[in-house]
Amino acid sequence: MNSAQVDAYLRRIGVEHPAWPTADVLRELHLHHLRAVPFENLSIHLGDEIVLEEKRLLDKVVGARRGGFCYELNGAFGTLLAALGFDVTLLAGRVYGEEGRLGIPYDHLALRVRTVDGGDWLADVGFGAHSHWPLAFGERGEQVDPGGTFRVIEAGDPSGSGFSEYGDLDVLRNGKPEYRLEARGRLLGDFAAGTWWHSTSPASHFTQSLVCSRVTEEGGRITLSGRSLTVTSPDGTKEVSELGTDEEVLGAYRERFGIELDRVPVVRGA
Repeated sequence: MNSAQVDAYLRRIGVEHPAWPTADVLRELHLHHLRAVPFENLSIHLGDEIVLEEKRLLDKVVGARRGGFCYELNGAFGTLLAALGFDVTLLAGRVYGEEGRLGIPYDHLALRVRTVDGGDWLADVGFGAHSHWPLAFGERGEQVDPGGTFRVIEAGDPSGSGFSEYGDLDVLRNGKPEYRLEARGRLLGDFAAGTWWHSTSPASHFTQSLVCSRVTEEGGRITLSGRSLTVTSPDGTKEVSELGTDEEVLGAYRERFGIELDRVPVVRGA
């Protein structure tokens, strides 16, 4: 990224250019990103190609003021953090599904971020409802966050020894495993197969439904799923409304998420 791209990205999320890549700065960037850039899978249902290249990600997230799913959001955010002087490593994860089954390899992309003041953090702005702040990577106890109570623990293995010989980690939210992370660093291009699978496979939940969601300034969440708009307050109270017309749906994307669309996305085959 050049300096103009960095400045444009920071304006996109409403943050001044930081002096140093510290833990406090990372927390600010992380939270503002979650508020400004929605987690969404609209490209899949609009027929737009998803390409994991730095320029394409910046064109979408910054230039077009869109969001994306984990590969796009954490891919773009990692690029910004590296340009600001953070030490960033891309990590591959597998999301826990029904009955505790793990998803495909390269199912998820998250970031390990090191700061100049000695912090080592798990940053993830691409998992939807998740932690609002980065999680301390080496902390094994509970980490209380506006998004829930989290733990980062050594992953168990089938032998029952209580740890993985590969150093994998499980990320838990409110006692429930969310995803398993590999310790080994990856390149952005390594996630191309996962992106393709989630964009095309009938077995992927991203091809089966529409979602556009972000953290609100109050610490709650607002989500548009098809024509259903859900506003969740910080205490968990939900208000759900159904949008009746295409104009209302397009207006919600524009006014609630800052996304300008020329047509309403529709789940393929619906």
